[in-house]
Amino acid sequence: MDPLGARSQFVDVQNLSTWDQLQGVQDEVDGENHLTEEDDLLTNQLNSLESPFPFSQDINSKIVLFNGDVALLNCTAIVNTSNETLTDKNPVSESIHRYAGPELRDELLKLKGCRTGEAKMTEGFNLAARFIVHTVGPKYKAKYRTAAESSLHSCYRNVMQLAKEHAMASVGFCVVSTVKRAYPLEDATHIALRTVRRFLENHGENIETVVFAVSDVEEPVYRKLMPLYYPRSKKEERTTLPLLPADIGNAEGEPVVPERQIRIAEKPGNLEDDSGDDSLESDLGLVGSHAFARMEGDVDKQRKLILQGQMSEAAQQKQHQRNYNRWLCRARAEDLSDIAALKALYQTGVDLYGRTVMVVVGRNIPVTLIDMEKALLYFIHVMDHITVKEYVMVYFHTLTGEHNHLDTDFLKKLYDIVDAKFKKNLRAFYFVHPTFRSKVSTWFFTTFSVSGLKEKVHHIENLQQLFTCILPEQIDIPPFVLEYDTRVNSPYYTAQSSGL
Repeated sequence: MDPLGARSQFVDVQNLSTWDQLQGVQDEVDGENHLTEEDDLLTNQLNSLESPFPFSQDINSKIVLFNGDVALLNCTAIVNTSNETLTDKNPVSESIHRYAGPELRDELLKLKGCRTGEAKMTEGFNLAARFIVHTVGPKYKAKYRTAAESSLHSCYRNVMQLAKEHAMASVGFCVVSTVKRAYPLEDATHIALRTVRRFLENHGENIETVVFAVSDVEEPVYRKLMPLYYPRSKKEERTTLPLLPADIGNAEGEPVVPERQIRIAEKPGNLEDDSGDDSLESDLGLVGSHAFARMEGDVDKQRKLILQGQMSEAAQQKQHQRNYNRWLCRARAEDLSDIAALKALYQTGVDLYGRTVMVVVGRNIPVTLIDMEKALLYFIHVMDHITVKEYVMVYFHTLTGEHNHLDTDFLKKLYDIVDAKFKKNLRAFYFVHPTFRSKVSTWFFTTFSVSGLKEKVHHIENLQQLFTCILPEQIDIPPFVLEYDTRVNSPYYTAQSSGL
């Protein structure tokens, strides 16, 4: 009860009917159906097939379909659907913000965004739920359907993974893919239901309740598709089997792309020889001769060919991509919060051409005090999704001391490691407040160490020059940079003003 005896507007998930509690109603409907001879024959045929989603009383007892506002659920965590900057305004997020209070918006700023398919967690503040898990659904385009399906699966999977890791008893899902992102509702529902089902089967022993919170528009679709993945009886399992889509995902519910599957025979080599006289010598004779064994090739030979300049360009690109992916996986797995706290790299607005602006603050990089490999991992982690489209970099060299100078060897290593999209989509590099030494270093680096970068570098002597490319309101400039520019370049501004 709320103060003054008013009834709480929050809904306790323990008081909601679970999916299995509708079993009695379903049995009555089934009993009223009169099967024709043709239906009976079809049923007998289906009896011989095994459903990939068999009837499970235990799983059904954990599932709740709730028509209402996810923000009102009293459970361990609820899910918020948003955009990459966690500032999306949709009915779900606006309701969550309204009930959670202004502290939520301040907390979201600290998260510095969330990538599509990922999930990040905050407190619930004034909500009945203890936590809010924020996730970003993909934008749907038919020609990129496979990527969208994989990303949406990741949304639900990552939320459930967080629930497991934090020992959450109950999770309330909104419909993650919003109308704004144009994801077909029925397709999205298939992915949501099967991903949660697979997770509960494989890892959900400690999760007690999963609520699907839906609107009036979404509820009919969920009611139609839920029996496919959560049949409430053996009979419902059999009758819904023909209605399952062709792609039901892998063991985790993740969409399967046939072209990417690798089929491996039980014994590489000659499968027709079943004589049983195989010796160790004959088995060893097959090693390395099968196509699967030759896929990767001899790594040492590949490296030798690279050094000798004999490896094809395509092979070099493939090897480089594998190397970058290893760095990216490490970047996503490691705790880089100490590097993030330096505030040396961040995203701001856009330039006059609408390109994303990334800022690097040289004075905030204590080169001699931090692990530069972690700094490299952080750069890759932050920049990977930015560089998929055109962007510009602004480097503030303002008041950078000896202990902040980035070694050219480090910059060369960074340039060699990053994916090709980093270089291709970088349209301009603005070097603000350069010194004579830094200009010389930049010239040597862009002339002899890397190719294709020199014409993109622009030395900016004062902020007024920078503002001809990026409007002041589109870039977050550290206060010490503004103070320095005002102090050093004030004669420039005076001269400019007198000339007007």
